[in-house]
Amino acid sequence: MAADTVLIKGGRLLDPQVGLDCVADVTIREGRISQIAPDIAASVADSVVDASGALVTPSLVDLHTHVYWGGTSLGVDPLAYARASSVGLLVDAGSAGPGNYPGFLSHVIAPCPIPIKAFLHVSFAGIFGFSEHVLVGESEEIRLLAPRDALRVIEAHPEHICGLKVRVGQYASGTNGAEALEIALSVAEAASLPLMAHIDYPPPSYEDVVRQLRPGDILTHAFHPPPNAPHTVAGEVKKAVLDARDRGVLFDIGHGRASFSFETAEKMLDLGFLPDIISSDVHALCIDGPAFNLLDTMSKFLHLGVPLAEFVSATTETPRRAIQAPTAKLEVGAKADVSVFQLMSGRHDLVDGNGGTRRANSYFEPRAVISKKGVFAP
Repeated sequence: MAADTVLIKGGRLLDPQVGLDCVADVTIREGRISQIAPDIAASVADSVVDASGALVTPSLVDLHTHVYWGGTSLGVDPLAYARASSVGLLVDAGSAGPGNYPGFLSHVIAPCPIPIKAFLHVSFAGIFGFSEHVLVGESEEIRLLAPRDALRVIEAHPEHICGLKVRVGQYASGTNGAEALEIALSVAEAASLPLMAHIDYPPPSYEDVVRQLRPGDILTHAFHPPPNAPHTVAGEVKKAVLDARDRGVLFDIGHGRASFSFETAEKMLDLGFLPDIISSDVHALCIDGPAFNLLDTMSKFLHLGVPLAEFVSATTETPRRAIQAPTAKLEVGAKADVSVFQLMSGRHDLVDGNGGTRRANSYFEPRAVISKKGVFAP
């Protein structure tokens, strides 16, 4: 961005961290917010981002993506995705393991102008067999799990690796149950990092997984459809889920191709159980639906009645805190980490990962994401 001044004009500034909710202008100079005021003249800026009718928030964080583009079959282009969803921080959820992380770092993370953090997979080659025609659960072959190699790679790259990832369930770990989870937990403990655990269909059960998670660990696919849903058949939140939340486990949506159900979400929200983090789990097999992007996932929670401030926190402050990333705030002197997206009116069909549909009357569309490296628009 150099010394150029960028003006974000006419947006609704929303930052629950600092209690900000107002229509105002923002100027950014030398990579930092330099002014917030009701009406700043366009003449002070080298470029203007028209935010009229749009929301302006600290940069959105997608805590569950797969952006090892070209290196794994499920990877998507990170910059194209960030532009299409106004995301200012991408977090890759275990696409790479210790055997191929250096390629991910050199060929994708380093050259991307949008910052990327990574959960390192405990499997040596990460998620290597995930496509329309080949589906091999990387946790099914225990010989592929590489705890010592994972710890070595984490110690070599602390600036980019923010945690461990493991996938367990019928499709990810076969009949091995929670064995891969236990191995990954041992690495996370040794590295003093959080673990993100994927759950699909039993075995193991939802309860078996969350009972083992520690404070600060993340259960992704938190609103998974049955039989591994977070609620009982009787329609109550499972006790193991409530106990896990009480001790500080974080619950992340991780929408993906088949890991989010409207029925599960509606039941959990009716029971007063909101997700801590909203993420897309975008990858090559769901970027054209049903997940699409983070804004589409946010649109689903808007339709489900979650207050705006709640899911802004769930896509900004909470995921940053979960991976101990620097905060992003809308205040003078803060770094230029800003997302601009618009609430659109009109019919919009929403689809979950379980074949369910809902018709919404409003939805989010991207306008821009601004960082110290520039302005990135669709």
